[in-house]
Amino acid sequence: TGVNEKTLKKLGKKLGEDYLTTITHSVSHAGYYPGGGTMAIKLVYTLQGRALGAQIAGYNGVDKRIDDIAIAVRHRMTVHDLQEFELAYAPPFSSAKDPVNMAGYVGSNVLNGDVKVAYWYEAMNADISETFILDVREPSEYQQGHIPNAVNIPLEQLRSRLKEIPGDKDIIVNCRVGQRSYIGARILMQNGFNNVRNLSGGYKTYSAVEEDMKNS
Repeated sequence: TGVNEKTLKKLGKKLGEDYLTTITHSVSHAGYYPGGGTMAIKLVYTLQGRALGAQIAGYNGVDKRIDDIAIAVRHRMTVHDLQEFELAYAPPFSSAKDPVNMAGYVGSNVLNGDVKVAYWYEAMNADISETFILDVREPSEYQQGHIPNAVNIPLEQLRSRLKEIPGDKDIIVNCRVGQRSYIGARILMQNGFNNVRNLSGGYKTYSAVEEDMKNS
């Protein structure tokens, strides 16, 4: 719904100057209720927060969420409005914090300056002499697949292993979908590390793009 990033680029708009994007992965309904599926939401918005458009990939409940965001776009609402949406809730159909709310929270975190974001192509093309990629997932997750040259320091160990992280490089923090890496990025920022960014959509987005490129 609305405009997508491809259209904005054709119009001469630049990421980071005219608009921002964030990717979230949320479960379609309450996690404890069986049958839930993941949906990915790519939200596009201005630097002032006004929602411009969104793309959603998933199964159950995708139509409902795209309708919610379509209303927000039509009425010139912001990502801050999305995080405050009061949406119908029942465990088989949604969660207490709806995927639309979560997309709003993530966008608001970026606009509020709580964290900066990096995108999959930046991690994929990173120069390791200038960029340190930190994977804060558990070792078992890391072993199943990770970004090349990423260093694995589980989130719960991060505060005690800060000396292992170079202070003179750009830092991209990643986890599975971006939640743990957000916390990791905040820990680094609070301990004096500069140029820290959270990988938008996490390794889930990165690996999906990587797989698509292999099959194309």
